[in-house]
Parts: sequence; C-alpha cells; structure tokens
Amino acid sequence: MTSTGETPKTTKRAGVVGLGSMGFGMAQSLLRAGLDVAGCDVGPEAVARFVAQGGRGGASPAEVAKDADMVVSVVVNAAQTEAILFGPEGVAQTLPDGAVFISCATMDPDVARALAARLEVTGRHYLDAPISGGAQRAAEGALTILASGSPVAFARARPALDAMAAKLYTLGDAAGAGAAFKMINQLLAGVHIAAACEAMAFAARQGLDLKKVYEVITASAGNSWMFENRMPHVLSGDYTPKSAVDIFVKDLGIVQDMARSAKFPVPVSAAALQMFIAASASGMGRDDDASVARLYAQITGTKLPGV
Repeated sequence: MTSTGETPKTTKRAGVVGLGSMGFGMAQSLLRAGLDVAGCDVGPEAVARFVAQGGRGGASPAEVAKDADMVVSVVVNAAQTEAILFGPEGVAQTLPDGAVFISCATMDPDVARALAARLEVTGRHYLDAPISGGAQRAAEGALTILASGSPVAFARARPALDAMAAKLYTLGDAAGAGAAFKMINQLLAGVHIAAACEAMAFAARQGLDLKKVYEVITASAGNSWMFENRMPHVLSGDYTPKSAVDIFVKDLGIVQDMARSAKFPVPVSAAALQMFIAASASGMGRDDDASVARLYAQITGTKLPGV
C-alpha cells in the first residue's frame, strides 16, 4: 500500500467469480502471490470469509471485474459461465479493454469457442483454462491447468496462472483445446471412479476385508489415482461431497454429446454415465461421487461401511 492507502498501480488486480471449494482456494493462492483480489459468490458467507482472509468482496461479477486485469471464473458449467460473462450483472459490462477472462468450467469445446468469440470481439481476451486437482491443491496453488488461448491471453493471465498452478499445459492458441483435453480427462476419471466403486462393492459382496482390499489394490497393478483417492470415502462411510455425483452426470453427458456428434463409439464411458445417473436418481446427486459404491450396495443388498 502507498502512504495514502491506495493500491500501487504495479499491483495486478484480479477478480474471482465463485468462491466454492475450488474457487476459494484459488482466490487464496492469488492473495498469497501478492495480487489485489476481489471475489464474489452466490453465498454471502463465502464472500465474508474471503474478506476476513484479506480479500475484497464484490456483490456481482460486474463489480469484481471493474478495473481488473484478469477475472477467474470458477463455476460448474457453460450456462453459468455464459451468465457470468453476459448476464445482467456480467463481467462483460465492466471488464477493461485488454483484460483477460480465465474460464475454468468444464464444458463442450464448441461452447468454449463460441463464448471466446463473443468476448474477444469486445476487445477483451478469453483463456480456456479448465482445472484439475481438487480443493486441497487449489488451496496450495498446486492445480493442473489445461489452457488454450491467444498468446496475449496467456501473457495477461500469467500472474494468476503462476499463482494457481503447479503444472500449466499450453495446449493451443485458441479456446476449445483446453476444454477438449479436460473432457478426455473427465472420461477417464468418471470411468475409473465407477470401476473403483464396482470393485469395492463386489469385494464387500465376497466378504473380503475392505481395508485389506484397499491396501492390496493400491500396491497392485489394478490401482488407479481415483481408486486410491476415492475409496477411503467408502471405507469410512463418509460421502460428504468432495466432488459430487452430478458433476459426472454432467461431464460424462458432455462426452456422450461430443462422441455422438463425431459418430465415435464410447461404450465404456456410456456405461459409467448410467451408473452416475442411477446414483443421482436414487437421491445421491449432491453426495460424493464415490456414492456409486452405495448404489451397488443398495441394489445388491451388500453391506458397506455406513450403508
């Protein structure tokens, strides 16, 4: 701060829209990196918590975008991203010319390209930057970011990217490529979660010691990152959402739409999608995505911890 209490002009200003489990940690990472950060969220308690940690609060995307060099959007889907950009109190109303909008939502690559085109004709930049890594890595500034956009968009976004990411992949010079890479990741992630849940529930049906199953599989060729990360939720019977079932209903649904348009068969991810849909239809949509194991338990009469 200067002697007059004003923020020095050399300090980059950032806005963060969406202070949920991921966005809050990302906003914290920006603060630690020395950026002047304003945040907004549909929940006023999240904004108050961010202000208590040294950030500035905003009432709307338009407010946090005013005078910002960059705005990071951390919402669930394309529809929310479009509303944040072009809605009644959207970023596009106030974001300065030449500033960059960093879109972290998982979406269809064609939608990412369309949103980028709408924003870029106004003189602002759009970086397609889906994220991976979970809430803990977001808080640590250790996310993986799968980004694509113009060289200028990357340059303008660099202070935020450096603060938020342990690994930054530069995947193309136009929006859409980042989104496409993220959908390949989500195809695998969803399939691996569904397979891990099926295996653990099947092990329970065999009467096996599930803690020993976890120990053996995580040291064997059948292990996956998702098995190792999600199956402790099953072992503890704690389905407090780290990532919800409905996230994969959405993401694997996008995979199906993309594959249908390309006339490309994706039967394994289609089967996984049906398990997530069934779990959601059973009332578990907002629960942790490891709840697919609970679905197997329910339909087969198998006993799992906490079920």
